[in-house]
Amino acid sequence: MKPATRALSNPTINDIARVARVSLATVDRVLNARPGVREATVEKVNKAIAELGYVRDTAAANLARGRIYHFMFILPSNSNEFLVMLEAQIEQLNRRMRHERTRLSCTRVTAFDPMALAETIDAVDASKVDGVAIFGPETPSVRDSIAHLKANGVTVVSLVADIPSSERDFYVGLDNVAAGRTAAQLLGRFLGETRGRIAVLTGSMLARDHLERRLGFDEVMAREFPDLEILASLEGRDDPALIEKLVPEVLASHDDVIGIYSSAAGNEGLLRAFRTWQPARRPVVIAHELTPLSRSALATGAFDAVISQDCGHLVRSAVRIMRAYSDSMPINLAQERIRIDIYLKENMPQ
Repeated sequence: MKPATRALSNPTINDIARVARVSLATVDRVLNARPGVREATVEKVNKAIAELGYVRDTAAANLARGRIYHFMFILPSNSNEFLVMLEAQIEQLNRRMRHERTRLSCTRVTAFDPMALAETIDAVDASKVDGVAIFGPETPSVRDSIAHLKANGVTVVSLVADIPSSERDFYVGLDNVAAGRTAAQLLGRFLGETRGRIAVLTGSMLARDHLERRLGFDEVMAREFPDLEILASLEGRDDPALIEKLVPEVLASHDDVIGIYSSAAGNEGLLRAFRTWQPARRPVVIAHELTPLSRSALATGAFDAVISQDCGHLVRSAVRIMRAYSDSMPINLAQERIRIDIYLKENMPQ
């Protein structure tokens, strides 16, 4: 009977090759999941790895090969503050990660245009990009483009808005249904016994994150606050000028609007509309994303609460996940969960 191999204090690939009785080149192919190795040989190498207690130093291996990671972010071309903050975090992290042999880039695509997004994804050079984080709509054309990227070995994560029907590897962002439920609870509790109508501003009916927020919002409103009437969503396409035009129109048609849920971007247009609308009672407003504009609105009382997600956490999490998939390493799910933060005038961070 062959004696069991003792685990070494610091085993190397040379030890794996010796125990498995294969070449160093074969060990390298198995470690990097390259083709051309028989299944029986793969099993022998993996058995030797387990017996020796080998833990791969990915950073050292990449350094030895001179590998540089390239991760790309594809974002909508809107100029709203949340996207500006997101891009700033990407640029900041890119500067910090230079010494880790990691490069980040950012590409903007026309918002709510699935064909333009699909064309941008198709144009990604899979030989030069290790992972792509995509913030965009879920449509057949986008799904097909993601499948093409995956077939060429590129890691794909969906960012902010999920694309679960695609072959994406991971979603980085809020639970948007839960965010909508949270908005409904806040709005209903702020209103108390007051009765009237609630207006809902959304970006696009193509945007899954906006649809999920409305779904969660309606669920809680129907269950907990059935005496409040929820109006059809106003599709503002995250365009302040369009929102500034739409809001007065719906308010002119309904003089009993007592609450507004702004579930997407374009809050600048909502605030501009407030300047010309003088209701008998100021509506309760719940908005999304803590930005300089929404901070100011909280401070002045124009907004009552803001539901937010940390831009820095979103970007760092996306990079960690793309790196883990590139290296075939495990992911710390608890670390990558994006929290739902609730801000009031009294608890805004300095």
